Amino acid sequence: MAETVKKKTSTKTGTGTAAKKTTTARKSTKKSAETAVQEEIAKIEAVAPETSADKKKILFVASEATPFIQTGGLAEVIGSLSTALAATGKFDVRVVIPLYSDIKKEYRDKFTYLGNLYVHLAWRNQYCGIFSYEKDGVIFYFLDNEFYFKRPGCYGYFDDGERFAFFSRAVLEIMPFLNFYPEVMHCHDWQAALAAIYLKTNYCFRQEYQFIRSLFTIHNIEYQGQYSLDILSTLFDIYGRYQYLVEYNNCINLMKGAIEVSERFSTVSPTYAEEIKNPYYAHGLDPIVRNNQFKLRGILNGIDDKGYNPQLDSHLFANYSAEDMSGKAICKSELQKMLNLPVKPNTPIISMISRLVAHKGLDLVTNVIEEILQDDVQLVILGTGDYQYESYFKDLARRYPDKVSANIVFNGDLSRKIYSGSDIFLMPSKSEPCGLSQMIACRYATIPVVRETGGLYDSIKPLYNGYTFSNYNAHDMMYVIREAIYDYRDKEVWQKLMYNAATSDFSWKKSAEEYEALYMEMLK
Repeated sequence: MAETVKKKTSTKTGTGTAAKKTTTARKSTKKSAETAVQEEIAKIEAVAPETSADKKKILFVASEATPFIQTGGLAEVIGSLSTALAATGKFDVRVVIPLYSDIKKEYRDKFTYLGNLYVHLAWRNQYCGIFSYEKDGVIFYFLDNEFYFKRPGCYGYFDDGERFAFFSRAVLEIMPFLNFYPEVMHCHDWQAALAAIYLKTNYCFRQEYQFIRSLFTIHNIEYQGQYSLDILSTLFDIYGRYQYLVEYNNCINLMKGAIEVSERFSTVSPTYAEEIKNPYYAHGLDPIVRNNQFKLRGILNGIDDKGYNPQLDSHLFANYSAEDMSGKAICKSELQKMLNLPVKPNTPIISMISRLVAHKGLDLVTNVIEEILQDDVQLVILGTGDYQYESYFKDLARRYPDKVSANIVFNGDLSRKIYSGSDIFLMPSKSEPCGLSQMIACRYATIPVVRETGGLYDSIKPLYNGYTFSNYNAHDMMYVIREAIYDYRDKEVWQKLMYNAATSDFSWKKSAEEYEALYMEMLK
């Protein structure tokens, strides 16, 4: 036994020089890896120099963003607003979202790996990889954890609360790693609410976080992030002394907590900001909104006027502009052919591109649509949703094959073709925080018929760029649709409406100016 030990010792001694070289090589490799990370961070800082005293640092915290991943209007807001703010030259704008497995490969291949850290959340200690990508003057960060985000889609999982608690905590943990402490952390919807809550609770005693202001934007107050109180500490890492911030109606309400702790909170249209003070629209949160209304703002969203441009849109059958609408007639006839509808240039096409759910006003539509179809009109539906509405419109198309096309699918290419080939766009929502579809329809010179609620009221002006009705009533809606059909026969009136709609300014420039003013007010 002694002889064996002696041999092992001798072998170790004999390779001392090699071991020393190996150790040196490892140190060198580690050093070069650290250097590489620092170089990548330096590149990012060179793109948006943190040292510029004139630029205010803004960090968007959201669950999705175009062009990387999108399930609704939230992603378009994050992608477009951040770009518009960066374009002013006054802000160093950065965006952080989860690294979902569904993010397009064309972008994933270009992401830069910056490094990783571990995020402490209650009893968990989870890996977080950090990737970056620069686009249009905005730096996007993607937080990687395959346990939480290597799944199809973004939402709808039993552990969404835990997934976005991890994400929110990770947002605050990466700030020292990136050496980026924003002056305003702009959090969007309940998935990012915990970032604002953690900032003012678990992180409020850390010196470098004490001067970060938080702005919380409500895109849809219906989805509030509600959970049982018994998981407050074990899942969300929030303890007794802070329970009052998130407790509401005997449960956890993350949106309520973000409203309470943020310096300001906003909605996506001025009318919606007023509506959510009312129990009819607020889904139970109206007392909290009213208590905090002194810090509430409503700023109307815009749309990407470059992406939605009929002069340049490659999805269209023909391009056109507000000054030359001749291409729109081609778009209409080709759409009719594509959807197997009779090609009738003088028959108005009424379209709906929507989620097929009740609050989009579909109960109004199903109530009177067959009466409307007695007129010389065609109806085109695009969207998915509740089974009852999907089935209804499929059956309607079967019974009226020359008048109705029901496309129960979400198809981005077809949506552009419908926007450009339609004459009237129907959007009779029961509630609509902002709505982008009516703005996109205007951009393509398709005249919206909308109910006066939320952003629909703020963006569509009767007999200027569309038609509106106020009461949530099927026959009120039908009356206005028939008014639009009547005006469609008068080419002079209709051409003027089309021009007004196509030239309505729904760009992000005005919205960015209002957010700029709000940020500066917060920083006083």
